[in-house]
Amino acid sequence: MAIFQLVVNGKKQQVDVAPDTPLLWVLRDHLQLPGTKYGCGIAQCGACTVHLDGTAVRACSLPVSNVGDKKVTTIEGLSKNGDHPLQQAWIEHDVPQCGYCQAGQIMNAAALLNKNSKPTDEEIAEAMNGNICRCGTYLRIKAAIKTAASKLG
Repeated sequence: MAIFQLVVNGKKQQVDVAPDTPLLWVLRDHLQLPGTKYGCGIAQCGACTVHLDGTAVRACSLPVSNVGDKKVTTIEGLSKNGDHPLQQAWIEHDVPQCGYCQAGQIMNAAALLNKNSKPTDEEIAEAMNGNICRCGTYLRIKAAIKTAASKLG
C-alpha cells in the first residue's frame, strides 16, 4: 500500500492503496464517486471515462500511481448542479436509455468540446469512437453534442 495525493473535482484527496489500483476503483470505492462506471475493464467501452488534466482517459486501466499531480475530473465534477451544456443537451435529446454508459459518453464529449468547440459530424464520430452504447443512442448523442457545442460557442 502507498499513500497517493490526488486532486479530484478540484478537491485534494488522499488515498492509501496499492500503486497498481485502477483509478476507477479509487474513485468508486475509496472516494465514493460512483458516477464513473465499470464496463469492460480493458479500456474498450468508455464507461469509465474521466478527465486527466482535461484529456479523456479510461479510469479502469489507469493505475493510480500514474496520475501524479494531474487533476482528475469525474462526471460529478463536470458541473455542480448537473447544468453543464452537455448534461442539459443529453436531457433535451432524450439520450439516456439504460443510462449506464452516459457518464463516460458525456465526459468524452466534454473533452472533445474543450479541444474543438465546433466539431464536424466526422470529428464527433472519430472522438466518440470507442464509447459504446448498448442501447444504440448514437444519433441522439451526436445531436446532443452539436446542441451543446452551439451553446458553448
